[in-house]
Amino acid sequence: MLIETIKARFGAQILTAQNERDEETFTIERERAYDFFRAIRDEPDFQFNFLTDVTAVDWLERKPRYDVVYQLNSLNLAHRIRVKIGVDGPEPWVNSVVGIWGAADWLERECFDMFGIDFKGHPDLRRILMYDSFEGHPLRKDYLYNKRQPIVAEIDPVVNPIRSSR
Repeated sequence: MLIETIKARFGAQILTAQNERDEETFTIERERAYDFFRAIRDEPDFQFNFLTDVTAVDWLERKPRYDVVYQLNSLNLAHRIRVKIGVDGPEPWVNSVVGIWGAADWLERECFDMFGIDFKGHPDLRRILMYDSFEGHPLRKDYLYNKRQPIVAEIDPVVNPIRSSR
């Protein structure tokens, strides 16, 4: 079973590991996550070469408040796992994995936009679903569903681009 192989290889880096309904889920430390992710992508026993999704879960009353969740697949070995990193504080953060999986670029931006989780080292972390002056992060449990947002003047993005090109 893959869960034992990963636990044997990474030892103390794995905070929790569980298999429920044939879904293997690991919780790892934020500080060692980048090295963990690079290893499970590159090592022949794992080959997790496809990042399917990056999202988060807000557990408003729990410590740590957020889980940043990565869905990973090995296309070569037909493995699939879920990896979670618990983060907390007024400005939650994890390290970006764009350098490992290019697909993380837009997935991390979406997670930043919806939950306000900072992905340190991301090459262009900015809102992609909400407009720039949107206040708050709509998927946080403490976001008021009836919150009034600032009125933004309509612009023609072709004539007057929202953001200047870099």
